[in-house]
Amino acid sequence: MTTPNPNAVPADPAAATDLLLIRHGETAWNAERRLQGHLDIPLNPEGERQAALLAGALAAQTVDAVVSSDLMRARQTAQALAAARGLVVQQDEALRERGYGGFEGLLYSEIEQRFPAEFAAWQARDVDARLSEGRNRAETFRAFFARATGAILRLAAAHPGRTLALVAHGGVLECAYRLARGLPLETPRDFKVYNASINRFRYHPSSGLLELCSWGEVEHLRPVVLDELP
Repeated sequence: MTTPNPNAVPADPAAATDLLLIRHGETAWNAERRLQGHLDIPLNPEGERQAALLAGALAAQTVDAVVSSDLMRARQTAQALAAARGLVVQQDEALRERGYGGFEGLLYSEIEQRFPAEFAAWQARDVDARLSEGRNRAETFRAFFARATGAILRLAAAHPGRTLALVAHGGVLECAYRLARGLPLETPRDFKVYNASINRFRYHPSSGLLELCSWGEVEHLRPVVLDELP
């Protein structure tokens, strides 16, 4: 754990915050297109390799704090990044993936078979559609978007003038992209969200706006990258 520098100059509260939004490394369920949601699935060996490559790619990058979803796949990825810096991974439940209720743990083909009406609404991007309840609570996309973007903006505002690494999930990164680009929630997702990708944003406290600076950096992972979101 790093020791605070008593001589450090306090951050200017009006200074922008640089954000590295990172999706967790691959899991076995990613590889077989099984929906995870809030189920706590660890990285598979490929995901562990991706996390190590991610940490190496960012070795020269200034990172003042690492905050992760509390789910294992994100925490493991964040730990690889934080360990070399002597940082402690902070956990924030609000960075979790969307809660998919009864969809969780199923292959996409199984979801379509068991919940045809809900699956159709999901694929049609009905952002207020109610999913079937399951072991975990289901969220509408609109509610999930509010939770995820609220967490990102809250964390950014708390670290003015710093560089913050947020390790989360594909859905959370999608929400950040839509917020920064001003995309309606109902529009199809026509951009990739790769495992262990680096996505750079800047938060401007004077306006409260999130700026997209770079998306989908995966050069450190080639030739294997994976995007399993529908």
